[in-house]
Amino acid sequence: MFNNIMVPVDLAHLETLEPALDVVADMAKRYDARITYVGITANTPTSVARTPQEYEQKLDAFAQERHQVHGQPVSIKVYSSTDPVANVDDLLVKAIKEIGTDLVMMATHLPRHLDIVMPSHGGKVATHTDASVFLIRPAK
Repeated sequence: MFNNIMVPVDLAHLETLEPALDVVADMAKRYDARITYVGITANTPTSVARTPQEYEQKLDAFAQERHQVHGQPVSIKVYSSTDPVANVDDLLVKAIKEIGTDLVMMATHLPRHLDIVMPSHGGKVATHTDASVFLIRPAK
């Protein structure tokens, strides 16, 4: 049913992504699917990497570590932006089209009142693509 699972990754917040990665691995094994980790970084130095090229190297290392855990094929896609926060939704939609993914699995937070003003990335991605979107919330 699913051939390519896309997983948005924020290398600055891997601890919040960790629980969702097990779910991604299980789904990929179940459908013998490739996992594509997508990262969005700034064009300027950040706390994670000084350049987009360094960010790409770090995301690739992360993907290879995950491959060692779950054994499914992995790839990465990195986008750099002058304003990653403002452009994240558009870049994720672009990635879905470029990669040809059929399932997006995203770690998310528990609903908050602020979501009324600033909707979730998953909701925006789901309304602008044909791919299935699976939001994985942390345990309470």
